[in-house]
Amino acid sequence: MTPDLFAALFLLLLGLMLATELWLSNRHARYVELHRNRVPRWFQRRIPLKTHRRSADYTIAKVRFGRFETLFGAVLLLGWTLGGGIDLLDGIWRATGWSEITYGVAFLLSIMLLMTLLELPASAYQAFRIEQRFGFNRMTAGLFIIDTAKHLLLSIVIGLPVAWAALALMALSGQYWWLWLWFLWMGLTLFMVWAYPTLIAPMFNRFRVLRDKSLRTRLMKLLKRTGFHSKGIYVINSSQRTTHGNAYFTGFGASKRIVFFDSLLSRLRPAEVEAVVAHELGHFKLGHITKRLMLMALMSLGGLFVLGVIIDQPWFYQGLGVQRASPHTALILFMLAGPVFTFFLQPLYAWGSRRHEYQADDFAAKQTSARLLISALVKLYRDNAATLTPDPVYSAFHDSHPPAMRRITNLLGQRR
Repeated sequence: MTPDLFAALFLLLLGLMLATELWLSNRHARYVELHRNRVPRWFQRRIPLKTHRRSADYTIAKVRFGRFETLFGAVLLLGWTLGGGIDLLDGIWRATGWSEITYGVAFLLSIMLLMTLLELPASAYQAFRIEQRFGFNRMTAGLFIIDTAKHLLLSIVIGLPVAWAALALMALSGQYWWLWLWFLWMGLTLFMVWAYPTLIAPMFNRFRVLRDKSLRTRLMKLLKRTGFHSKGIYVINSSQRTTHGNAYFTGFGASKRIVFFDSLLSRLRPAEVEAVVAHELGHFKLGHITKRLMLMALMSLGGLFVLGVIIDQPWFYQGLGVQRASPHTALILFMLAGPVFTFFLQPLYAWGSRRHEYQADDFAAKQTSARLLISALVKLYRDNAATLTPDPVYSAFHDSHPPAMRRITNLLGQRR
């Protein structure tokens, strides 16, 4: 492999990725627009035409902005790699005369911070133009700035020791550094799963114990009969930032929590909330969380092995615009260019996720009622402005959840 050949391969795959993304987004926007003026038959008595049109307009607005983000992301990627951005930043930090690990850590953190700052305008536009236009945004400019500052601070506090440990392992642990680095990555992943609900999430939202005694009793009975142990059932003040409703499980072991958006509880009846929780319980009871962690572990192990094979190859660096090889530039090149080479695996991940959603729906139907879960889903589709008519090809490539009608049809077969 020569640098020119690798650069050509990178550009070819990037071009194919861009063409595919734009083709899919165009299909999706046209399909949603085509079905904008007619509610799908099953939903006609449940969702008004005005609401359906609003959902279509919201979806199209997000798709159009997504095209800009796709193109902007590609320009940034080319700027960092073949455009010489990484090479320039590496030279600046190398000129400090610090040790390789020290300036390597500074290099990685500066790349991370610059990427965050470059993405800020897009995040602000999405919140204050798109979400605001459709009535979802409740975040003030001050809260947006505070949240951004907290994210940056967390990135430094967590990223600094992790970057140092990663570069130290690459320098000191011999030819199998990639295996030790994988152990570090998996340790960080498990730590974050534990730390997020107890340490990180409370920095952004206020958690309070669910106060509705009847709902709490109903949910505790569900947890008991499914053999699920939780540290607690909490409600967060999500309405401070958005009107979107959601519920999720987080943590593992003794730190597992059930968390509701306050906006969700105001829209669903207690029996519907129980059905939604039963769906989320299904992911745990059927081993979906463990399977996803295992898949992520295997993918990251494979990726680091590949990096271990190519890290000493000049064509890897020069083909991506970096003239001097180093552990820190190898890491950042691999993280930036990796998605280009794995893009066409995305439909497989999406298919597996949709399969898990069907299974969790079936679990919920057995534990509570398919009728109640259908009722809750319809309200969530309506209130979150989720399109009922996604393009089938786009959905198969991207969507982690089945299209609304397919999901409802599956549940109708389980109805009781």
